[in-house]
Amino acid sequence: MITKEEIIANFDPNAPGVSGNLFGLPFNNDNAELIIIPVPWEVTVSYSAGTAEGPEAILDASTQVDLFIKDIPDAWKLGISMLPVSEKFKEENQKFRDLASRYIKWLEENEEEWISDDLKVIPTTINEVCEKLNIYVRSQALKQLEKGKMVALLGGDHSTPLGLISALASQHDNFGILQIDAHADLRKAYEDFTYSHASIMYNALEKVPQVSKLVQVGIRDFCEEEVEYINQSQGRVVTFYDEDLKNAQLEGDTWAAICKKIIKNLPKQVYISFDIDGLDPKLCPNTGTPVPGGLEYHQVIYLFKQVVRSGRTIIGFDLNEVSPGEDDWDANVGARLLYQMGNIMAVSQGKLSFTA
Repeated sequence: MITKEEIIANFDPNAPGVSGNLFGLPFNNDNAELIIIPVPWEVTVSYSAGTAEGPEAILDASTQVDLFIKDIPDAWKLGISMLPVSEKFKEENQKFRDLASRYIKWLEENEEEWISDDLKVIPTTINEVCEKLNIYVRSQALKQLEKGKMVALLGGDHSTPLGLISALASQHDNFGILQIDAHADLRKAYEDFTYSHASIMYNALEKVPQVSKLVQVGIRDFCEEEVEYINQSQGRVVTFYDEDLKNAQLEGDTWAAICKKIIKNLPKQVYISFDIDGLDPKLCPNTGTPVPGGLEYHQVIYLFKQVVRSGRTIIGFDLNEVSPGEDDWDANVGARLLYQMGNIMAVSQGKLSFTA
């Protein structure tokens, strides 16, 4: 068997990569340090679809990512690999997505209270299949964690990482979530779907008691119910609204100073949940629910690196809501985010190092 050291010695990171491999890297699921779980799922998406195509689009775009990171020069040597995307998985997603769409259409267009029996059972059916998804993701994550791997999830819509968060909770008694997002995602059973993409943080807080803190950054689309939840959380949820971030910068605050305020609210162990619509929409125009405003690419990378430089450990992460569109631009951005996040997490766990 060829060792990882031999693989590294025989690979030229400046040449074209290995076709079909994530980032063109020469690693597989056995010798990679970081395993990406792809979850092409968007059953409860309520606006524009396409995020289920995200994992494969990012895989395709990833071979165009240059592997050298200036302050993590050995980044490519870590070993990153993605589990295969199941065709059966994609078929199930489409089947239940069509079913959920029928119910959402009825909610949006039907002015009468009457509902047919076949429509009435749809929320229960969708909730049950999403629960099975959570169990599947949790089992896949635990399998890799038990092998000593770092694990991240690539969606799909933002409902997908609950199983990974639950798996990490079996190994960590206390951790915080750093959420990059345009939306608060604190709705309870949005559109009657318990595991809605708009409810992921509500579910993480309510179903995973090991999550001691939720720090939200870039939030700019939310309802009164979510603001009340934040205000009544007794400090468990801290929200940095995008408008307030922009106002602070306009009044002279530097991004470095703002990042210190954000990080101060995080515990020592941090999970990052990244909905790509947290970025300025010019970087993700095809995402399901783009919102004006948002963060720049280098702002979030700087924030993540400062989290690590503060001495905190990133225990896992997800990247969601990447819908490639016709030009694959969003996947191009998503692939670069995925590469950066994976290597930044590795630095936090002592598997790579920042340069001085």
